[in-house]
Amino acid sequence: MRTTRALAAAGAAVAVLGLAAPAALADGMGESPSNIVALPSVIARGGQLTVTVDGCFTGATANSPGFERPANLSSLVGGAGQTASGTARISRNAGPGPYSITVRCRNGSVLTRDSAYTVIGGVRGGLGGSSATGATPADMAIGGGLVAAAVVGGGVFWMRRRSERAI
Repeated sequence: MRTTRALAAAGAAVAVLGLAAPAALADGMGESPSNIVALPSVIARGGQLTVTVDGCFTGATANSPGFERPANLSSLVGGAGQTASGTARISRNAGPGPYSITVRCRNGSVLTRDSAYTVIGGVRGGLGGSSATGATPADMAIGGGLVAAAVVGGGVFWMRRRSERAI
């Protein structure tokens, strides 16, 4: 009888601990971010970036100097509950170059990944060598000389062809 009671008490203690452990992990007590992935790793201004972190659950936030605002991360559906993901928009004012991402879990643990993604700059447009004030006198002289040479060359070619038919 005494053994049966001891066995029942031990079984109850194991059951209580077994049920309490997942609740403690789900509460965020065991969170510790371990890996940050940003896709795509090269992105243009104004684009959307997907941030995924291992070891954080619902309630995590990702922040970066290149983001418009911090991104809220939530647990992936069908996952083991230890991976969170979210979408961030890159600021239109972000300069080109590499940026870091800092993830803060709900329990306060923090992980930073340097050079997590790179913002590419736009094409540098411009006048491309043209002049805003129009053609200079030198440009006009060169253009006029080329047109005159073409007219003279065409006339010589035409006159030569005409004299060949007369023979």
